[in-house]
Amino acid sequence: MQTTLPALHRRDWLTQGLGALAAAGVCSFSWAAGEGLPEARSLPQALDKALAQGQPLLVMVSLEGCVYCRMARQSHLVPMFKQGQPMVQVDMRSVQSVVDFSGASTTHDQLTRSWKISVAPTLLFFGAGGREVAERMEGAYLPDFYGAYLDERLSKGRKDLRT
Repeated sequence: MQTTLPALHRRDWLTQGLGALAAAGVCSFSWAAGEGLPEARSLPQALDKALAQGQPLLVMVSLEGCVYCRMARQSHLVPMFKQGQPMVQVDMRSVQSVVDFSGASTTHDQLTRSWKISVAPTLLFFGAGGREVAERMEGAYLPDFYGAYLDERLSKGRKDLRT
């Protein structure tokens, strides 16, 4: 007699497998949303700091458990943040409060909806007045080109700030 196993998606296998390994003490991992990036609390304050450095404010819109978000953070964003690039993270579906560019109190989730973001990760580049100064980066790009696209948009944002 043949036993049928329930169909599991690749994500389920990955989650269950990593969970079992972590429980056994073989490895550790974190699905923490921020993973090294500061959570957005006041966009006007973060923007003021960025502009004082002559930089656009980079805002990462992330989703908890998003593998592509985690890869973008680890491979590009956290190292850039550690080197001084001003950035904050906004989490889709989070009820964490944040002050938006108009000074109103809202939540991360409401903010991402107002920006019409439906894909994680999404990177936004803001200049004076909370205006986007470069094209958004939506979703996962080819890993070999992610850094180049990111640098290109930051350069465009810096150029916009100088004009």
